[in-house]
Amino acid sequence: MTRLSVHIVWATKYRYDVLVGELKPRCRELLIQICKAEDVRILGGVVSKDHVHMHVEYPPKLPVSELVKRMKGRTARRLMDEYPHLKKRYWGQHFWGTGYGAWSTGNVTEAMVQAYLEHHRSPEDEDDSVFILED
Repeated sequence: MTRLSVHIVWATKYRYDVLVGELKPRCRELLIQICKAEDVRILGGVVSKDHVHMHVEYPPKLPVSELVKRMKGRTARRLMDEYPHLKKRYWGQHFWGTGYGAWSTGNVTEAMVQAYLEHHRSPEDEDDSVFILED
């Protein structure tokens, strides 16, 4: 079966450092669940304090824009329901900033993307680790 791969990045609204403490692993967990449900394989990813990097492999029938919309929408809704203090900071109910960056990784090796993801990991935050979906 043909699969495409892409590196996706998106940030929290106003780049607030809200993905800390128990929010960070919960966001990671939600992203893994969403990707499993959408037949998307996570090759690597980093949840940082104010943004998310993901390197994924996905079926061609799923547009990248729809994938990002689902990941951002579902994580925002669940995180704001589970952590009511976020509703005070994001009074307009918009957790993620508008837009995202996406780069095809067809001509880039997996090792290059993993090195890039590792570069974006904060060394002082042991919980800011690269995550991979287990098959």
